[in-house]
Amino acid sequence: MGKLLPFKKVKNILILTALDGSDSSKNAFRQAVRFARKERCSVTAVTVIPTYEGEIELIGIQNMKEAFKEPGEKILAEARQIAAQEGVEVYTFLAEGDIHESIIDLAVARDCDLIVMGRRGRTGLERAFMGSVTARVIGYSPIDVLVMPHDSVIKWDNILLAVDGSHYSEIAASRAITFAYTYGKELNILSVVDIPIEAYAEAPDYVEKLVEKARDNTELVKISAEVAHLKTETFVRVGDAHEKILDVASLVKPDIICVGSHGRTGLRRLLMGSVTEKIIGNAPCPVLVVKGY
Repeated sequence: MGKLLPFKKVKNILILTALDGSDSSKNAFRQAVRFARKERCSVTAVTVIPTYEGEIELIGIQNMKEAFKEPGEKILAEARQIAAQEGVEVYTFLAEGDIHESIIDLAVARDCDLIVMGRRGRTGLERAFMGSVTARVIGYSPIDVLVMPHDSVIKWDNILLAVDGSHYSEIAASRAITFAYTYGKELNILSVVDIPIEAYAEAPDYVEKLVEKARDNTELVKISAEVAHLKTETFVRVGDAHEKILDVASLVKPDIICVGSHGRTGLRRLLMGSVTEKIIGNAPCPVLVVKGY
């Protein structure tokens, strides 16, 4: 990350929101609609039903496919009602098949720039893990994914960006600067040296070199952010990455936490308690996972 990062104002961002009938997905959709109204952009809503195969005989149900579709149609009808209340036109789709594949396929087909999903659960294990569908969407999607806690809003005034000097981190930094330049005001840049704090006592010189590298990573992003006339602040922390990111989030109170994704191969890590999953599961604000390409 040794050059100025590219940025330009975002124009007509296309949003796809995945709905499952939960309160968190309804809020994510409403916030996407409000953002679309303000920025005059397009919103697509999708809900996915499982593929019906075979012959199941249930008393009072003549057409199993129609019975499967009914809950999905109800969810989309409610989405259209929410959009009408907000004065925004929405495109709705009822898909059938594998949930994460259907969400991604439609987002790609609609040429969307962002997939918005609600984060279910607020306590205990529900908060600790983001859910297999969300993990798979993040793991396989070529499109950025915004995961929103219950009752959160879409704002870009204050972005917390986590960087590590990788190619994926550079892409995330460029995206964060672009969003902040277009919609926001402030960019907080954090790099975490992800080693036990006890390592200071065992190998202080080695740790200091890592800290200096982390500081270089944040300063390089800061230079690009200042070219975009953004208010910036940098942070370097040593310790568990997700804990330090959440600690800084509690300090700067961002509207969005922005992190890079390590591509499709990251799916296994996402399903096994990765840094990204832990951030999403516990963040007090939406988390934008920027996809590398």
